[in-house]
Amino acid sequence: MIQIAVFASGAGSNAQQIIQHFAAHPSVKIALVLCNKPGAGVIDIANAAHIPVLLIEKEKFQKGDAYTPELKARGIDYIVLAGFLWKVPPALVAAFPNKMLNIHPALLPKYGGKGMYGHFVHEAVLNAGEKESGISIHFVDELYDHGRILFQASCSIGPHETPATLAQKIQVLEHTHYPAIIEKTVETAKS
Repeated sequence: MIQIAVFASGAGSNAQQIIQHFAAHPSVKIALVLCNKPGAGVIDIANAAHIPVLLIEKEKFQKGDAYTPELKARGIDYIVLAGFLWKVPPALVAAFPNKMLNIHPALLPKYGGKGMYGHFVHEAVLNAGEKESGISIHFVDELYDHGRILFQASCSIGPHETPATLAQKIQVLEHTHYPAIIEKTVETAKS
């Protein structure tokens, strides 16, 4: 059984889609949710699905062991970032090479990097006059939004688009594609 840990910081809509996608999967299990915000919606989602939650603390994550011993002790094979807003430290990247995936709400390499998340991305895309945006699913490396891109999907930007309406379009792409790309990635690596 391939065991996945999901890291999330907020409401958890992507985490919920991932948890539902793998709920009855014969060979892949969401085994743990890690969250850096007590009271975040993702905690309720994990509890409802009977998935253990580990609340993480910034100092230990960034400057300590990055919770690597806990992840290894639980048999975690892959890490999936689903709206996780902290930069992943090198210790964790090194412990899970090409086994950590992230989703970014833009077509990388554009509009990535420090501070580029959520509405900040959508505002930047619209301010630049782009005609399309989308999602990028990529492996995580030591740099923000930099690892090898596994998949991209795009959507058009209408003449009266706002950051909020663009966010809705992007969320549809995320929910549609992220669980399937995670499954394809871990299944491919298994064979």
